Amino acid sequence: MTATLERASAARPAPNQGRAARRRRNFLTVLGFMSPAIIGFAVFFGYPLIATIYFSFTSYDLINAPEWLGFGNYIRMFTSEPLVLTAMYNTAWLVVVLTTCRVLFALGVAMVISRLKSGVGLVRTLCYLPSLAPPVAATITFAFLFNPEFGPVNKFLRFLGIDGGLWFSDPDMAKPALTILALWGSGELMIILLAALLDVPQEQYEAAEIDGAGPVRKFLHITLPTIAPVLMFSIVNSVIFALQFFTQAVVAGSVASGSAEVAGNAKDIGFPQNSTLTFPVWLYVQGFRYFNMGYAAAMAVLLFIVSFIFTALLVRQMRRASHVEEG
Repeated sequence: MTATLERASAARPAPNQGRAARRRRNFLTVLGFMSPAIIGFAVFFGYPLIATIYFSFTSYDLINAPEWLGFGNYIRMFTSEPLVLTAMYNTAWLVVVLTTCRVLFALGVAMVISRLKSGVGLVRTLCYLPSLAPPVAATITFAFLFNPEFGPVNKFLRFLGIDGGLWFSDPDMAKPALTILALWGSGELMIILLAALLDVPQEQYEAAEIDGAGPVRKFLHITLPTIAPVLMFSIVNSVIFALQFFTQAVVAGSVASGSAEVAGNAKDIGFPQNSTLTFPVWLYVQGFRYFNMGYAAAMAVLLFIVSFIFTALLVRQMRRASHVEEG
């Protein structure tokens, strides 16, 4: 009898071994469910990112084998490529001006909608619809509206006795015109900020009114601190949007120059006078017109690093804001 019990206890797995086997099975089960996402991330993001970093240190034209250059592409970018500096300036201009205007415009529209008493759904829909328009179609439409000769905008301004200018054909007005185009399509940002405004507790506004606070004090001391995390997200989202500004700049330059080609002729690249030549546009030209894929990869890596820095700042500020709110 004793020998039988000893054999049974020896055959029974130890509690620790059972728990380890159970954890292993759970891990394999979860891994099996996550494998499609992991494979997709590795194939469509991980591998392209690693390949881009590798090609950024090489001379590569899609035909011949890559030739190792080390930091040659990065040195060329900052020393012997004048149009890169122009593209950086235009992109920095958009980051500062477009981001500021886009966030303030979306916040202003959201505040107006949040105070409407009737027709809120209709106004919200009308303000959101422009963001659904394809960027190419929207840019072509704006190029027609702001046409210097027969555009409705200049016709209306001339009726008022105002000279509307050349807009997309003027180096000084091309970027402001692109900013107006971006504001017209900022419906998504408006919806996000509107949701944040509607989430502000009304009790705080009522208490502030009892204390005699006016609209400005209520906005500075109640609205702004409450929507600060969403506002920070909107700012970084707009910065990344400006850093990746491509389609509208290319189409606007092509239409204003009278060419239907995308980066096909030298005259429509950044037309007029490189004023719409953004960093992504010059990256595209280097990679798919001149086939300097190694150099274009270096530009892409630099753009990724800058975008990553702003994303990291977003996460840090959101965590800090959440900690302050919890405290």
